[in-house]
Amino acid sequence: MDLAYRISIFILLSTALTTINASIHIYQNQLFNEVGNAYLLPGGSEGLAASLSSHNSVSDGRSFIRFENITFWRTQAAADGHSDKEQSTGLIQAVIFEAADRNNIGGSAYGGQRSICCTPDLAKLEGCKQGEVIRIPSATDSKWPIVLNILFSGNYLSTSMDQAEVPIMKTGMYNLFFIACDPMLKGTTMRGRTVWKNPDGYLPGRMAPLMKFYVYMTIAYLLLSAIWLLQYTRFWKDILLLQHCITAVIGLGLFEMILWYFDYSNFNSTGMRPVVITSWVVTIGAIRKTLARLLILSVSMGYGVVRPTLGGLTSKVLLIGATYFLASELLDITEYVGTINDVSGRARLFLVLPDAFLDAFLILWIFTSLSKTLEQLQVKRISAKLDLFNLSNISMGSFIMDLIYLVLQVYFKATDPFNERWQSAWIITAFWDILSFALLCVICYLWAPSQSSQRYAYSEDVGEEYDDEEAQSLTRGQSDGDVSLVKQERNNRNAGVSDHEDDMEEDKRE
Repeated sequence: MDLAYRISIFILLSTALTTINASIHIYQNQLFNEVGNAYLLPGGSEGLAASLSSHNSVSDGRSFIRFENITFWRTQAAADGHSDKEQSTGLIQAVIFEAADRNNIGGSAYGGQRSICCTPDLAKLEGCKQGEVIRIPSATDSKWPIVLNILFSGNYLSTSMDQAEVPIMKTGMYNLFFIACDPMLKGTTMRGRTVWKNPDGYLPGRMAPLMKFYVYMTIAYLLLSAIWLLQYTRFWKDILLLQHCITAVIGLGLFEMILWYFDYSNFNSTGMRPVVITSWVVTIGAIRKTLARLLILSVSMGYGVVRPTLGGLTSKVLLIGATYFLASELLDITEYVGTINDVSGRARLFLVLPDAFLDAFLILWIFTSLSKTLEQLQVKRISAKLDLFNLSNISMGSFIMDLIYLVLQVYFKATDPFNERWQSAWIITAFWDILSFALLCVICYLWAPSQSSQRYAYSEDVGEEYDDEEAQSLTRGQSDGDVSLVKQERNNRNAGVSDHEDDMEEDKRE
């Protein structure tokens, strides 16, 4: 089995075991786990940009990985196996390597299985030192990968690592592992922390562009809110329930963008990301995405124009909404809360797939519902409403883009387990927000409050053939006002016919 693959599998298994808070990675009595012929503990993985200067401040242009208060504890049995007079009785190595150089850690004797630690055969073939990590210098920089040694002395149970800072002079995806090759060190634990910093602050490389992005999105939502509220207050007497829902989605979107900006700003300044605040932001975002999709689905079904209620489909719409919310919440919690490692791993793929499947299912449902609604309006020749729904083709085009991008996202997650394309990873997050905002703008344009809002409210649709499961519910759901409105329109048409017949009779008499 390839060493890189084994390390990636280990990252996935150890994600739940390692407590990591943003770019300050904290280790609280973390246990080394056996992988091949070595014992490993993952220290973190992040995209880091090259240092721009050598000044010392938060936004000084420096980029580094710093070790602080790192202490290792071995078992009593491991300590008792040595004399207190011995100088070195156990070795742990901190290994830092770029993702592109991951194959420079480890080796294989005679084309067999790769090993992380040097074996007697590899010592003869590659000249490595038995009992230590196999390190092959990078072709571009002989100093990389970096290997730092930490030694136990005598029969002491613990040893501490000197505070060290590794400057980052090349942009790349960096990985940190603590590795022990001595079988006696089985069961060793570690505590302490490492600090990872980019030139502009503590935001990981894949997240850094999003802080400015959320500023622009906040401004966009503010402009949309101002325009919508102006129309909303002008025609508040004619507001439909659907337009109340649109107002809620706009408000949630604006609130979410503001919270994301402050979350990222605090993250960049302090290196810490409060779990509670981030969880709230993620939850609000999941609610907003769910409501937006259900809103578009309801509109496509003709709610508010062709039908007064969703009838028998209400329970199904609510069920798919609740399922989508849970899938989106789980994906975003895993992506943003707790661990911020840039290496997502294949485990994230199993969270992306349900979310992608539900998105695709909603897109298909929206497409079929919209087609059915347009067909009903064409048959009944209701031109005003037909023109309104024909504009929804813009939304359908956006949903097709959504589906294509879902496929691409799953593809990149599956083919980039080490996230070497981290510098463009922020585009995936930004794309969803931009697409959601664009669709919201389309809906706002189609359903902007006006004096004629009520004339679209299913006044021409009595006698429409609904699905059997919906018919009884829809009949009960019509209000007296709607029925009277229909009767009035019928009377107006009958009056027009009667006047025309009177005119014909008068012509005959003349």
